[in-house]
Amino acid sequence: MSGPTAAGPDPAFAAAPPGQPGYDELAELYDRTFPGPWQRPLDRHCLDAFADALPRGGTVLDVGCGTGHVTVELAFRGFNTIGVDPSAKMLEIARKRYPSQPWIEGDARYPADSEVVRSAAPVVGILARFSLIHVPPAELPAVLESWARHTGTGCQVLVVFQCLLDSEQDTEEFAHAVAPAWRWNPSSLARLLEAAGFSERWRVIVCPDEEHPYPECHLVAVRR
Repeated sequence: MSGPTAAGPDPAFAAAPPGQPGYDELAELYDRTFPGPWQRPLDRHCLDAFADALPRGGTVLDVGCGTGHVTVELAFRGFNTIGVDPSAKMLEIARKRYPSQPWIEGDARYPADSEVVRSAAPVVGILARFSLIHVPPAELPAVLESWARHTGTGCQVLVVFQCLLDSEQDTEEFAHAVAPAWRWNPSSLARLLEAAGFSERWRVIVCPDEEHPYPECHLVAVRR
């Protein structure tokens, strides 16, 4: 899914039960606004670096997959990919465009109850691009712990999010057109991943520009 602006359409996500009425309403507008997977070349390069470290043939979960562009990019690279999103309308678009790919309606937690996930190859990676921003900060530790509980040593995660720099705050809520959203201090989010069982491997900070008012962080961590 392409990277969002601060107040524009954004990948739908919450730690609440499945369902995103705001994103359901904006699904067609989102699809027109973001017709491809990338807004900036560095987005693709960071995904390349993440994918290059994963064993081909494994399963990658795209958590907050939206209309599925990035999910399919990973499938092209030789992975079994499963897209997960709380917005039924976003998934409807993904299913029509990419009918051979599996899509699951679900929230930010690991979809352990899904038969599609249980029958898949081992999950070697979890991708969450601009999706955890909609998880209330107090609920994020439980989400990350669910990822760790159902993955094995070596599973890598790539989290992409609007971030806080030069701040002692862990998080800051920011204006969003559809749902509550939070920016994270990259080091604070890395500490949550560490506590859940994932050790940071690398991070890339992308500076703001005319279309992206906040810095963005691409952070990779591996399951210990």
